[in-house]
Amino acid sequence: MRELVVENQEILVIPNDFTKACKGRVTSVSAGDFTMELDREPEGMLLNVFCEFYTQTNHGKLYFDSYPKSINGKTLVIASPAKHKFLQRRQYTRIKYYNDLTLYKDDSSYPVTILDISAGGMKLKTSENLDINASYSLTLPLTDTVMLSCRFEPIRIERSNDGYTVSGQFVYNSPRDRMVLTQYCAKRSVEIQNK
Repeated sequence: MRELVVENQEILVIPNDFTKACKGRVTSVSAGDFTMELDREPEGMLLNVFCEFYTQTNHGKLYFDSYPKSINGKTLVIASPAKHKFLQRRQYTRIKYYNDLTLYKDDSSYPVTILDISAGGMKLKTSENLDINASYSLTLPLTDTVMLSCRFEPIRIERSNDGYTVSGQFVYNSPRDRMVLTQYCAKRSVEIQNK
């Protein structure tokens, strides 16, 4: 684990309630554990209760389960995990997300079918040609209680016999919104792989 987790590395920590997730940086690494300083006081994290951890490495996105051995304010000592898994090489975890939504621009609405999402953006199908220079507002339902509002900017549009396939990026209202979608995609990716 020492070669995978290094000092100053940023790690996302997700307790059972993924809305309580937060980021932190590794401050030291030893044989049996590592210490990290969180961006804020931890919520939903308990001693000896497993959380999910995600971080980007040279080998791809690293995922592992572990637990805090000690919590002192924003400083956590995390037990070295017994095993780990690389999810993918992308910066953000991409998942299948089939959903019919509506994009909005000025007073116009555009029905679309979402094919996949990541914290970076999404791919969709539509019968209408979107403006590649425009910005569209939308709301993504992540759970029954969590809705994410943001903007979508097309980057690539491909025409096909049944309409258009559009790939683009998200523009968030706050950094927290990006973190919520990062957590959602990472958690869903693990759930899908474990089915």
